[in-house]
Amino acid sequence: MSDSPTFETRLLIAGEQVAGGGGALDVENPYTEETIATVGLPSEAQLDAAVAGAREAAREWARTPAIERGEMLHEVATRLRARTAELARVMTLEGGKPLLENSDEVGWTAAAFDYYAEIGRDHAGRVIPPIEASQLAMVVKDPLGVVGCIVPWNYPLLLLAWKVAPALAAANCVVCKPSELTPLSTLMLASAFEHLPAGTVNLLAGDGEVGAMLASHSDVDCIAFTGSVETGKKVAAACTPRMARMNLEMGGKDAFIVCADVAPQLEIAARGGAWAAFLNAGQVCTSAERFYVAEEVFDEYAVAFVEHTQGLILGDPFKVETDIGPMVSAPQRAKVVAQLEAATASGAEILIGGDSGGQERGHFLSPAVVTGAVPDSALLTDETFGPVAPLVPVSSLDEAIELANATPFGLGANVYTANLESAIRCMRELRAGTVWINDPLTDNDAGPFGGFKQSGLGRELGREGLEAFQETKHVHMESKIERKEWWYPYREYGASDQA
Repeated sequence: MSDSPTFETRLLIAGEQVAGGGGALDVENPYTEETIATVGLPSEAQLDAAVAGAREAAREWARTPAIERGEMLHEVATRLRARTAELARVMTLEGGKPLLENSDEVGWTAAAFDYYAEIGRDHAGRVIPPIEASQLAMVVKDPLGVVGCIVPWNYPLLLLAWKVAPALAAANCVVCKPSELTPLSTLMLASAFEHLPAGTVNLLAGDGEVGAMLASHSDVDCIAFTGSVETGKKVAAACTPRMARMNLEMGGKDAFIVCADVAPQLEIAARGGAWAAFLNAGQVCTSAERFYVAEEVFDEYAVAFVEHTQGLILGDPFKVETDIGPMVSAPQRAKVVAQLEAATASGAEILIGGDSGGQERGHFLSPAVVTGAVPDSALLTDETFGPVAPLVPVSSLDEAIELANATPFGLGANVYTANLESAIRCMRELRAGTVWINDPLTDNDAGPFGGFKQSGLGRELGREGLEAFQETKHVHMESKIERKEWWYPYREYGASDQA
């Protein structure tokens, strides 16, 4: 790793890489707390130019045969894989996630482009039964036009791919705004898209003001957003006056249920719980943030969870032995600490963690295991987005399901059970967009991802993720040009006098 790294800080607008003409954005390394780059924000005119470039490119892109679009998306995936080391390094510098996890993220990002390169070739509509034998009836899937993609900082490339890949496969063009905390890796993608027609993909940097301009832009047909509920509601409000389509993933408060029948495998369930709670320092939309554990095994599970957590290593995210890096920013860490302090003030006990983990610099928070949190504490009601696992004993699966559903969120839920009946009950009764049973937080490009209730609108991934960027048109075609017997005037066809 160079002592004086350089970064790509130019914006990609209508096929040209240009310096931002607006204000300046400093990018911090959350491990060293040093500024590592300054990025120019787009001016309002540049944002307009990006949208206009996408609008112009969309005409030709929609006429490009799907097989050719697919080949170009496969090429994006190839270029991403070729730059895995470089992209992972920059994501580690700007986001703090361990290098291993960022290397994986590049691979997952490429896989999303490969997936949509294929299904975009065979999902343009369907033929439906006509009314008469001389007719042809079809359902045609049209592109929306211009899609604005607003992406968070925790998985900057993967969550961009979940929007951009299906949008492009569906013949749309895109304008992308990454988080102000992690713009560098996104701007590096310009070379991965340079073989596409100019304007097909536009890459901006920006803060909330830039995001607001994009969401309210009159020539943006759809906004695909991942972020907080508060910001998601602002996006929805901006889209509503022009009735723009929106696809919103707005976080969660995921439950993790451990049934008594898992007693012989509690260590495995504890390791799975730690993975679900502490991955990326707990900064995952589907992090397990409420553990409902059968009271028969609660004490043993807590011991196993703490013992496993003790062995996790915090530190330099570039070191191979590091399990957990710093949180992304001081404000994000402070929010989580405030939840822990409020919980302990109300009687909760931190069994392990909740401090800096012995680190002298960086936004570190050692993974915390908590018991005794009161039901109405923010730790059990509000999204935490940090490395905290609150454990709550429950008397039955009925109680666990009831508590899991007692939230305005519904993004994901995890269950550990060896009982098929319990697994089926949870599958049917948990109000969440994804239910993982005995294998937490595993994504599948073919499986739709999104939430119930305030966790969002629409779905990413799967065929549903492609359809989110398609308009549905019904085409009714008659092969004969002839007068129909039910047309006016009725008297010519013997209509009876009803008077």
